[in-house]
Amino acid sequence: MDMPKPDAGIIARKARIVARLRAALPQAAVIDDVHETRAYECDALTAYKCPPLVVTLPASTEEVSTVLRICHEEGVPVVPRGSGTSLAGGALPTADSVVLGVARMAEVLEVDYDNRLMRVQTGRTNLSVTGAVEEDGFFYAPDPSSQLACAIAGNIAMNSGGAHCLKYGVTTNNLLGVTMVMMDGEVVEIGGGYMDAGGLDLLGLVCGSEGQLGVVTEATLRILPKPEGARPVLMGFDDNAVAGACVSDIIKAGVLPVAIEFMDRPCIEATEAFAHAGYPMCEALLIVEVEGSDAEIHHQLALITEIARRHNPVELRESTSAEESAAIWLGRKSAFGAMGQINDYMCLDGTIPVNELPMVLRRIAEMSDSYGLKVGNVFHAGDGNMHPLILFDANKPGDLEKCEAFGADILRLCVEAGGCLTGEHGVGIEKRDLMHVQYAAADLEAQLAVKDVFDPAWLLNPAKVFPLDVTEGRRGSGASVAA
Repeated sequence: MDMPKPDAGIIARKARIVARLRAALPQAAVIDDVHETRAYECDALTAYKCPPLVVTLPASTEEVSTVLRICHEEGVPVVPRGSGTSLAGGALPTADSVVLGVARMAEVLEVDYDNRLMRVQTGRTNLSVTGAVEEDGFFYAPDPSSQLACAIAGNIAMNSGGAHCLKYGVTTNNLLGVTMVMMDGEVVEIGGGYMDAGGLDLLGLVCGSEGQLGVVTEATLRILPKPEGARPVLMGFDDNAVAGACVSDIIKAGVLPVAIEFMDRPCIEATEAFAHAGYPMCEALLIVEVEGSDAEIHHQLALITEIARRHNPVELRESTSAEESAAIWLGRKSAFGAMGQINDYMCLDGTIPVNELPMVLRRIAEMSDSYGLKVGNVFHAGDGNMHPLILFDANKPGDLEKCEAFGADILRLCVEAGGCLTGEHGVGIEKRDLMHVQYAAADLEAQLAVKDVFDPAWLLNPAKVFPLDVTEGRRGSGASVAA
């Protein structure tokens, strides 16, 4: 993966840059020791690593503004970082960059049950947002698999989704407003405690912008009353394509489950060895969950199981208790960790139309044979958000490159099928050079023009999202370096 050469002038000024940051921030908020900065050399895409010039850990919007103002004056690139769980290299530093981590900004600032919203600092973890309001009968809907660790900042940057977003939508559907700091230190407010602010949809622009436009420090989130109840049903099939067809038929029937999750045999075997969830040993597994009153749940599950039986499932298991529901979900929630115990893997994030699931799964299996690399499929089948896990050996020369080529072919297939490169992980560096596959030159230029407006010097999150060949010469063009 190509990265721009670090600016030797910035590295030569490291002592001055660190001194300015230390003078403006608390002592513990600046890390410049080369050994300590290695903790920030990568995110969850661990195949690529680069220690940053320095790390800052501000605790307030004001301190974030100070960091950005200094970096802007010095012409230093800034890499915003939430919890570092990005699977697309979204928080990968460059050697001449300052990492700006928001992990110390984790406070709940306001809860308004009447208007069903809460305001939080964006370093707060996804799961702890729900944790702050669940005793009062509310929850925050987006639920990435990494929700125990991932931060709201990263969720906003990548427009994260999760298993239950089929019904409730992804981050952009649950985000009402943000406080954002521009690269020059200016603090702006976008949106607020209401839906659909007037004027330009700047909030829609910011959500999913991957740290290219500003650093979001506070977020106003929509919270929802907990449903009366929820119940999953587990379905096993002898063929991936048949399971995919079942998903398509459920959606076509007009039923809206809260989640439809898919796992294939490699994932089933790995999770059983790891979590012992009691899954059947079959080729494909679906977990379909519905919610509502007892009558609603019964009605929806009756329709879903009727559709499933048309596809001759080898197992059809409807939960009858909270314990059985937890067991059904245990394996799915453990899948990524379980696969990691088998081998190194690269997790992809292409999205396709639901009716193309059978074809795409068949083509991925053919590619797996061609490349000689195994694939485990676990994904949000209800909205076609696929997560193929390509297994490879990081210590075997050439395996990473083969894995990357395989992954690129899968993502091209997603676009060819009428989908897109990413559903919730973002572009980062992983899909950066595939943007040409999805977008024409004019479309990319329109996106670049937006970046020019928000960050004229191109200092925010360098070498991400846009192919390097179309950003040549933009970085640093508007920088103001202090004398």
